[in-house]
Amino acid sequence: MTARRPPPAAAAAATPLPADFAARIVRWQRSHGRHDLPWQRTRDPYRVWLSEVMLQQTQVATVLGYYTRFVERFPDVQALAAAPLDEVLALWSGLGYYSRARNLHRCAQAVVAEHGGTFPRRAEQLAALPGIGRSTAAAIAAFCFGERAAILDGNVKRVLTRALGFDGDLAQAAQERHLWTLAQALLPARGVAAYTQGLMDLGATVCTLRRPACTACPLQADCIARREGAPGRYPVKTRKLRRGQRAHALLWLQHRGRWWLVQRPDRGVWAGLWSLPEFASAEDLERVVAGWPGAGRWLPPLQHALTHFDWTLTPLVWRWPARGPVPAPPGDGGGRWFTPAEALAAGLPAPLRRLFAAA
Repeated sequence: MTARRPPPAAAAAATPLPADFAARIVRWQRSHGRHDLPWQRTRDPYRVWLSEVMLQQTQVATVLGYYTRFVERFPDVQALAAAPLDEVLALWSGLGYYSRARNLHRCAQAVVAEHGGTFPRRAEQLAALPGIGRSTAAAIAAFCFGERAAILDGNVKRVLTRALGFDGDLAQAAQERHLWTLAQALLPARGVAAYTQGLMDLGATVCTLRRPACTACPLQADCIARREGAPGRYPVKTRKLRRGQRAHALLWLQHRGRWWLVQRPDRGVWAGLWSLPEFASAEDLERVVAGWPGAGRWLPPLQHALTHFDWTLTPLVWRWPARGPVPAPPGDGGGRWFTPAEALAAGLPAPLRRLFAAA
C-alpha cells in the first residue's frame, strides 16, 4: 500500500530547524537590525501601540512623519482619548486605511475608561481592546512587558513560511492557526523582544517580497525556500481579491472664498472624513447644476487606488457668484462651508488634500 502524503501543515510541522534558530535571529538583529526608529527607544505601550497600528500595511518611511506629529499633538493615551475624532482624522489624513484611526481613538478611550489610562500588560487582555489584533497585542506585550507572545504580521509570515518551507494555504483558517502554533513554539525562553524585532527587521530588509537578499540572511543555511530556489512560492495564499473599478463625479462648490464639504458616513470608504459631494456620474452632477448661476469647469480625473478597487473621481469646480445669495448646496445636512485653511486642517482623503493643496 502506498503511504498517503501528509497535508502541507503536517509537513511544515515536521520540518527540522536548527536548535539555535532564535539565537541566530537575535544575533543578527543586534548587528544588522534596525535600532534608530523612534518607537524603539521606549517601552511606553502607548507609543509602541501607536507605531504598530501605523505600520499595518504601511512602509516605515511613510509612518515616521505621522508618528512624530501624533506624539507631539497627543503625547499620551489620555490626550488622544480626549481629542475630537475630527482632529485625529485630520492628523491621519493621507496615511490611508482610516478605520485604523477611528479604532485608535476608540481604543484610547477604552484604555482610559476601562483601565484607568494604563495599558494592560498581557497580550490576551490587549487583544480585547478595539482595533488591536492578536499580532499587535503580542508585539506590545513582547516589547513593553517581555511576554513570550508570538507575532505574525506580513513580514514575519514571509520569514517563517520560507524558512520552514510551510506550504499550507494561509487563506484557510486552519493553516493560519497552525502557523501561529509554530510561531509560538519557536519563541526563545529569553530575549523575546530582540527576537521579535529581528523577525520583523529580517522580513522588512532582507527576506523581502521580491528579490530577497538570501546571502545576507542568518537562516540561509537551513532555509527550505532557499534550498528549493523558490522563495517567491511562500507564503501560500490562494484566495485573491478581484479588483473592481469605480467612477464618480465630485462637486467642488466655491462661494466667497469658501468651499462646501460634506462629512462622509461612519461606515464605508473614507468613513468620517470630509469630502466633496459625490455623484454617481458626470451626467447626474450636470443635472443638479443645470440653471445655476456662475460658471463651472471640469478638472482632470483623480486616480485613486484602494485595497479592493481603483477609483476615478472627476471634480467639477463651480464658482457661485459672490454677489448672489448663499447657495443651498446638495447633501443631507451633513455639510458646511470651509475656508481653504480650515479645509486643509480637517480630516481629508489623500487625493482631495493634494487637490486642495495645489489650489
